[in-house]
Amino acid sequence: MGLPALEFSDCYLDSPQFRERLKSHELELDKTNKFIKELIKDGKALIQALKNLSAAKRKFAESLNEFKFQCIGDAETDDEICIAKSLQEFAGVLQNLEDERTRMIENANDVLIAPLERFRKEQIGAAKEAKKKYDKETEKYCAVLEKHLSLSAKKKEAQLHEADNQVDNVRQHFYEVSLEYVFKVQEVQERKMFEFVEPLLAFLQGLFTYYHHGYELAKDFNHFKTDLTISIQNTRNRFESTRSEVESLMRKMKENPDEHKSISPNTMEGYLFVQEKRSFVSSWVKYYCTYHREPKRVTMVLFDQKSGGRMGEEESFILKSCTRRKTDSIEKRFCFDVEAVDRPGVITMQALSEEDRRLWMEAMDGREPVSFLNFVQKIDTQGLVQLDVTGFNVMKKFIYAVETRGIDEQGLYRIVGVNSRVQKLLGLAMDPKTCADVELEGQEWEIKTITSAIKHYLRMLPAPLMTYQYQRSFIKAAKLDNPEARAAEIHNIAHRLPEKNRQMLELLMKHLANVASHHQQNLMTVANLGVVFGPTLLRPQEETVAAIMDIKFQNIVVEILIENHERVSGVKMTRSLSRRSTEGKAQSCSERPLTLFNTHGNAQERVCSDRNASQWRGVLSNSFQLLPVFPNLTLFVFLLHATTNCPASSAQRKARALYACKAEHDSELSFIAGTVFENVHPSREPGWLEGTLDGRTGLIPENYVEFL
Repeated sequence: MGLPALEFSDCYLDSPQFRERLKSHELELDKTNKFIKELIKDGKALIQALKNLSAAKRKFAESLNEFKFQCIGDAETDDEICIAKSLQEFAGVLQNLEDERTRMIENANDVLIAPLERFRKEQIGAAKEAKKKYDKETEKYCAVLEKHLSLSAKKKEAQLHEADNQVDNVRQHFYEVSLEYVFKVQEVQERKMFEFVEPLLAFLQGLFTYYHHGYELAKDFNHFKTDLTISIQNTRNRFESTRSEVESLMRKMKENPDEHKSISPNTMEGYLFVQEKRSFVSSWVKYYCTYHREPKRVTMVLFDQKSGGRMGEEESFILKSCTRRKTDSIEKRFCFDVEAVDRPGVITMQALSEEDRRLWMEAMDGREPVSFLNFVQKIDTQGLVQLDVTGFNVMKKFIYAVETRGIDEQGLYRIVGVNSRVQKLLGLAMDPKTCADVELEGQEWEIKTITSAIKHYLRMLPAPLMTYQYQRSFIKAAKLDNPEARAAEIHNIAHRLPEKNRQMLELLMKHLANVASHHQQNLMTVANLGVVFGPTLLRPQEETVAAIMDIKFQNIVVEILIENHERVSGVKMTRSLSRRSTEGKAQSCSERPLTLFNTHGNAQERVCSDRNASQWRGVLSNSFQLLPVFPNLTLFVFLLHATTNCPASSAQRKARALYACKAEHDSELSFIAGTVFENVHPSREPGWLEGTLDGRTGLIPENYVEFL
């Protein structure tokens, strides 16, 4: 289990549980800071002491092997798992290099020491400064609050009003500092996943360069290095998206704190001062109290906000009644009396403000009940857009315009249109009176306006397209370890969606697959489209930090649906396309573009001619319609095409990789863009070539290479 997410709403409650969660983050940051400090020290020793290089490398490797990453949330993506185990991989490499000390390490300070020191100074150092400020404001707020609550109710109204304003200002400042500190702590925890590992990766690459014997080791390490580089980039991209969402939520809470407080009509919690009477004297003791309407249980914990620790055991009792205490009957303000079923006497409690007392009395069904405050104002989108005939017609019209006019435009769907133009277009298209007059073939409407209208339509639905009901199910499926099971479960859930939702999802995924197939021109890979549409199609019902942390899994769900869009409509392909590709990530060899023949390179470089390819596309198109009757017809047509129209070449040719690819089977080769293969010739499997790389022969996707 990783570190718990810190909710901004908990900053207002400042509960013991929140302080404990915050403390776990602080301990993790301290642990990371100490580790980085030790790592920098070891790195400098490695550079300066060639005579002791073997011992320094062993210590460095042991340090790497001992450190374990802690991620926020209850699951990790494949990229995060790859990053988390990277330190152990690095340690193994360093141990293998221990006996070889023939070359001096150069440029290690720039690629390793400086980035780590910068991260420690700029990120962890900033978090420490934020903690000092937070601790100082906590102490100040508690002191002012206690002093304020000690004021006599008999003072003049003007003095009391001025004191109330002063406390409100201090409280508001404390809340803002608390929000900023929580934001910074979580930001550093996320940043370390890439800003910490990336310098280490660069340092290892430098070692390979300056050690002659490291050539063979570098070849063995190359596959993991490729995956790790892609994982770091993917993690960095997801971090930027997540950070903007979290920062937006923080700004919302700063502007309207009352709208985001976690208050439930069935539960009330917060700090109360309880009057404790002893012989001839009475004192007021601060407790953190929680009340559950069912079964009317009040729980009190003696807790010191300044030290951040409990000072006593938990006490609880069953509530019998609650009555507001009049000001003239006690010199303290904001007081109310409660009676318990299971303990004698009356317990007098003091709330933090008049509003706080009102909420406690309301939750406890006090004798002066007040109608419950509606804390959350929601915008009703019902009736604005619906999944009806009009909606489907508008989406089809927009999609047709995008695919015919601008499918090759760079940044398609990522570049947004002018909001006023988007609103106007969607309004005209959705209005039965004006929809027929909307012409998208001309230049009146820019492509970015049309794509933004598509996204805006999906956002304005009363519920997300993939529904609140199945939102958690999709996320849970995306967290499965096995890629095949992950894809299968996501598509099973997709088929449980309401029919209109599934039909719209099928329409959209087919379109996005078409967009992704033009990624060479529009730069919109499947991963990029997942980042754009994940939060829209799977938006959570409640906006929290934990929900924002799941955005990366929302993106994975959309990526899988795009890559396997045929499954949404129930059509099964002969070759499973279950593995997901990510932005800039080496696609698995089964994830080649959704074309049947090679469409890259010059005409003379293609294994099959365009004319034959187009003829066979027609045959295949008709064959797919016969799948229910002849399930093996597609495979037969592929084999027929491979044996009759793709003459085997006896010439042993060289070819260059156009894209990166990750092997899915032992018979396939993994490679990065620019890799040169030798002895390339057609294989028996349709759509694949056979070639040699670093002495190993295996299969290569035909449309991933060009012949030299």
